[in-house]
Amino acid sequence: MVRTCCVVGCNVRSHDRSGKKIENGLSFHCFPAWKQREGEHVSELTKRRRMAWISAVKRPDINFNSIPRYIQVCSRHFHSGKPSYEMDEQNPDWVPTLLMSPPLNMSTSNRRSRRLKRHCSGAVKDQAATDMSDRQVEKQVPETPSETPEEPNNKHTAVLTIKEEPAGEELCEAAGQEDQHEPEAKRRPIKCQLCEERMAEVNRLLQENKELRSELNKKQLAEIFFKDDTKKVTYYTGLPCFAVLLSLFNTLMPFLPASKKLSQFQMVVLTLMRLRLDLPVQHLCHLFNVSHKTLSDIFADTIDVLYAHFKPVVNWPERHSLQAAMPPQFLKAFGKRVMIIVDIFEIGTEKPSNLKARAQTFSQHKGRHTMKYLIGITPHGSISFISNGWGGRASDKHIAENCGILSNLLPGDIVFAGRGFDIKDSVGVMCAEVKMPSFTKGRGQLYAKDVEGTQAVAHLRIHVKRVIGCMRNKFKMLHRTVPISLLLTCEGEETTLLDKIVYVCCSLVNMVVKPNAKETSTC
Repeated sequence: MVRTCCVVGCNVRSHDRSGKKIENGLSFHCFPAWKQREGEHVSELTKRRRMAWISAVKRPDINFNSIPRYIQVCSRHFHSGKPSYEMDEQNPDWVPTLLMSPPLNMSTSNRRSRRLKRHCSGAVKDQAATDMSDRQVEKQVPETPSETPEEPNNKHTAVLTIKEEPAGEELCEAAGQEDQHEPEAKRRPIKCQLCEERMAEVNRLLQENKELRSELNKKQLAEIFFKDDTKKVTYYTGLPCFAVLLSLFNTLMPFLPASKKLSQFQMVVLTLMRLRLDLPVQHLCHLFNVSHKTLSDIFADTIDVLYAHFKPVVNWPERHSLQAAMPPQFLKAFGKRVMIIVDIFEIGTEKPSNLKARAQTFSQHKGRHTMKYLIGITPHGSISFISNGWGGRASDKHIAENCGILSNLLPGDIVFAGRGFDIKDSVGVMCAEVKMPSFTKGRGQLYAKDVEGTQAVAHLRIHVKRVIGCMRNKFKMLHRTVPISLLLTCEGEETTLLDKIVYVCCSLVNMVVKPNAKETSTC
C-alpha cells in the first residue's frame, strides 16, 4: 500500500508512481489513539497527545473523532526518527515538531515575499539590459549642449530610476530573508532551552521512579528489605544474619519452581516467616498480595525443596567422631558410650472429621488431638534423629520400636530415655525402676541404688528438653495447633506435609542455633 505523509508541504511517499517501493529509509506512523479504558490519567494524556498531533499537522480536514489509518506522519518530522513513548510527555518526539509546515495565516505573506523576489530578480535583469543599451547609445550619439541638468533627458531619467529601484528591491529582499531566517535563528536557542528543561524533567522523573521502586521493594519483603538489617532477618526468618539467608537462598534457587506472583527469594521468605511466626494465612496473603491457594501452593512447594536438600543435616553420627568430642559431663559420668538422648514431643492438631483418625490422634496425656514425634539428641546438642508423625494415641514404646531408631544402635551404646520408653524387650536388657531410667544395648543393668548416677542421668537428659524448647520457640508453627490439611499424605510419598515441616525445623536448628559442647555440658 502506498503511504504518503499528511504534513502540509511534505511530499514523502513510500512508493513511486510506478508502484515501486522507494528505499529512502523512512517510516510512517499513525496518529495516536485515545485510550479511554485504561484509567483517567492515561485517557487524559492520550487525548491531549492526539489533539497535539492534529494541531501540529495543521490540516483542517483532519477530525479528532475519525482519523483514517492511511493518514500518517513520516519519520522526517521526529528528532529520533519515530514517536516517543506515549507516557513520556517531556520528550521532544511526543509530538511531531521537525520540518513542520508554517501556520496557515503566514502562507499569504510567504507567497507575497516569493513574488517580490521574482519581481526583484526580473527588475535587476531589465536594469542590466537597459544599462547595456544606454552605453551603446552614448557611444553613438554625443550629448547635446541644449540639454541642461534642470531638464534631463527622459531616457536618462528612466535609467536613473531603474538604478535606484534595485536598492529598494534589495532591501525588500533582505527584509524578506530576515523575516524568514531571523525567527528560525531566534527559535534555535528557545528549542535548546526547552530540550534542556525537558531532559531535566525526564531525569527528575527517572530518579523519582528509582526511589519509588526502592520503597516498593522494601514493602514487598524483597532482598533490599532484609539487607544490612540483622534484626529483621532474625525476627522474620529465625536465621542469624542476612549472609546466612542469602547463602540459603542461593543454594535453593536452582530448584525452586517459578511463580508469576512472587520471586524465588520471596518464596523462601514466605516459608520461613510462616514457620517462624505462624502468621495467619490471610495476613500473609495481604502481605505478599497473593490468593490463599497461591500461598498454600508456594508454601508446599518450597517445603518440598527444603526437605529434599536438608536431609543430610539431620544424620546419625559416627561413633568414633562422637566419642572424640564427648562433652566433659558425659565423659565423667558414663565414659564415651553415651550415644543419644531420646524423647517424645507432641504437636496439637485440629479435630479430624473421620472417626478413625479422631481416635488415632487423641492423646490421653495432653487431653486433645496431637501428633507425636520421637526426637534424638546427641550429647553435643545436635538433632541426630527425627521420626515421622504418629497419632497421639500411640505409646512411646510403640513409636520407639517402630520408628527405626533402634536399628542405628550398636552394642555398648547408652541411650538416655524417659519412663514411657519401656523397651527392655527390644534392647534385650533389664530396666530398673527409677524416676528417669536409662536403657542400654548390650550392657548390664543400671541399678537404682546409685542415686548420684540417677541424678546425673536426670541432669544430662534435660538437654533434649532444652533442644525441643529451642525448636518450639524458634518456630512457633510447632507450638500451636496445626490445620488438619497438613496431616494428609503427600502424593506418591509416605510422609505428610507436617512431617516435612518438622524435619525442616530440626535441620534449621542444627544449622543456626545448635548449642556448642560447653553450653551443653553446663545446662
